[in-house]
Amino acid sequence: CPALPRTKFADVTAETYPVGTRLHYECDNGYRRRGGQKPGIQCQSTQQVASWVYREFECIDDKILLSTVPMMKLNVTQKPERKTQSPAPQKQENLSDFDQKDFCGPPKTIPHASLILTKRYYVGQVLHFKCQSGYDKQFPTSGSRTCKKVNGKIIWTPLDMRCTNDS
Repeated sequence: CPALPRTKFADVTAETYPVGTRLHYECDNGYRRRGGQKPGIQCQSTQQVASWVYREFECIDDKILLSTVPMMKLNVTQKPERKTQSPAPQKQENLSDFDQKDFCGPPKTIPHASLILTKRYYVGQVLHFKCQSGYDKQFPTSGSRTCKKVNGKIIWTPLDMRCTNDS
């Protein structure tokens, strides 16, 4: 898909990702990636079902990392100290059989890590936009864009929303 046009004062999310999409995790402030681990994931189709391929990835508290106390592995079921930010809503979609072959649902959350949206998108990607808090002065305050192939040309559909900081 072509470069995504910039939308001022809006957050971008996605609920599904086409096969081939690559995303990566970034540790939140105060945490670092455990050495030797890769932050990237990829949506792949295996036996006609699209799913995320994960590698081992863990964010460790800087205080633990820098201490002389032996490192303890984080309990993945442990609740994070603060809410993890993610561009994808953490709900499981009821995808049709067609969608399950071609699209992955939202990636899993990792304690103390945020997902970073890629800048490379594929035909079929739908991105959802919502005005950031304090900037939703005009209606509508949310919308979506889809990467489509129209008459042999790959385009983003128009976005019918605008967020302003008029005061």
